[in-house]
Amino acid sequence: MLASSSRNALKRAQHKIWHAAVDAYAVGQRRYASASQLAVDPTEYASPNFIAPSNVLKKPSFLRHVDNNLSGTARTPVARYNMLLANHLDHGRTRAALGIVQRMKDEGIKPDVTTYNRILDACAREVLYPEARAVLEDMLAVGVEPNRQTFHSLMKSLSSMELHDIPDILKTMERWSIRPNEITYEIIITRFTEAQRLELALEYLAKLAPAGLSPTLITASAIITTAASLGFSRLALDLAAAFEQTSVRRLDGEVWVDVLVSCAESLYAEGTLRTWRKVVHELNFLPDEGCCIQVLHTAARHGLSELALDVIGVLKSINIVWCEHHIAPVIEAMCHHQELKDALLMFDFMRKNDIAFTLETAEPIFDIISKDTDAVDNAWGELEVIHEEGHAIDVVALNVIIKAAISLHDLQRAVGTYKASTKLDVKPDVDTFNLLLLGCVEARHRELGDKLLSEMKEEGIRPDVTTYERMVRLCLTQSMYEDAFFYLEEMKSLGMVPPRIVYEALIRKLVTVGDTRYKLAVEELKECGYEVTPRLKSYIDSGGAHEGPASQQAAASEPVLL
Repeated sequence: MLASSSRNALKRAQHKIWHAAVDAYAVGQRRYASASQLAVDPTEYASPNFIAPSNVLKKPSFLRHVDNNLSGTARTPVARYNMLLANHLDHGRTRAALGIVQRMKDEGIKPDVTTYNRILDACAREVLYPEARAVLEDMLAVGVEPNRQTFHSLMKSLSSMELHDIPDILKTMERWSIRPNEITYEIIITRFTEAQRLELALEYLAKLAPAGLSPTLITASAIITTAASLGFSRLALDLAAAFEQTSVRRLDGEVWVDVLVSCAESLYAEGTLRTWRKVVHELNFLPDEGCCIQVLHTAARHGLSELALDVIGVLKSINIVWCEHHIAPVIEAMCHHQELKDALLMFDFMRKNDIAFTLETAEPIFDIISKDTDAVDNAWGELEVIHEEGHAIDVVALNVIIKAAISLHDLQRAVGTYKASTKLDVKPDVDTFNLLLLGCVEARHRELGDKLLSEMKEEGIRPDVTTYERMVRLCLTQSMYEDAFFYLEEMKSLGMVPPRIVYEALIRKLVTVGDTRYKLAVEELKECGYEVTPRLKSYIDSGGAHEGPASQQAAASEPVLL
């Protein structure tokens, strides 16, 4: 019964192969059936109760010898078990495959090289190198000659801690006169890249050309991706370019995206430009937002304004809502090459697209126009040109020019810029007045400060914490400083928490003139959650004589508040 079942099952398998071959012949293509497709367990099938008539379809003559060869091969016991092994392995049933091996042993069936290779495949799937090595030794002991596939499976069974045995495996291959081919090096290199051992992977990659071999697509992709992930962006780009120059195959888009991200993260300008063109314009890939932001950072650092604008377009294509952190790098890139007019126009662009931004967004512009007064005047001239061309001017563009004048201690030029803002149809905001008040503090110009505060209220602009902080400090620059308490109390009545700088400035003034109200100011400072710094404590204890040994160093490190 078992023999009959096996024969019938094999007939069914051969019948399927025959029909598949006829179909392939009809469309002019050749198809091959794998061993797993031919695998049939004779114990799992009963005898068929239907046999197709022999005259239903006559076999082509060119298939008869194929059918005879398949029948002869499949009827050998070891071939049947090899098919079962392949079937179980193809479906991930490693334990079942090892059970087949035990059945072969129990039945006294001598394994061949295919059987041993299947067992080695099972060891490779479970990463069992010692067991795989034992299988190879048993194979050689019974006189079965290994082939290239034997050693490939042996290499695949190595764990990341056992890769040092690869040279020994290659020497064993050499003793059996088996030369490594492209797949051999693919296995070796991918194993090293999986373990992040790039140097060894490159060492074996260099052996391919002298051996007359070329890296496979998998080999190239693995080593390029590893180099990119480890931060070797230049190496990754060189490897990718070299592979595509010498091979008819092309790397997948994902590999090029990895190279692009690596180049952008390392701020490699040339590599970022090349890979961006490759990914976006040649392969028509759309990178995600994270990749785009990295590219924007590189563009900002190296002044690649065209690249930055291209990235902004891609962000829109992938439906990302533009934000300040997307546009700020564009402005920085423009300022890198003194493209001041275009940078100033970006503020109106941001306002029209409902992108929230602050004066800090204009910091790159401030850096290039705060060098001298000529640069400030040039920036004002650019605003006039923009206005004459019919473009709207954002108040931040006005404020950055005022800020630059204040940083040059040119209060007159700053006030003149503020007064001329009406010619450009620009309405000042709270930042405009706060910047001017800072200039008044530095110049100790109390009268101008009071006038600016009045104009601010006339314009319907509500003072903020910074406004009151600067009015308090302005009052403290005068010999009559009682108004400082007025503005402090008004600030608190509006629910604002006075910043530390307000209390420190007030305490220092009171200690300097010997006003004992400094004790009340110290108590309020603590009530607001601030601590008395060692410098301030030293200043109070000394009656304003000194601030401790580190005072000069600490003073030098304090930023100027704008």
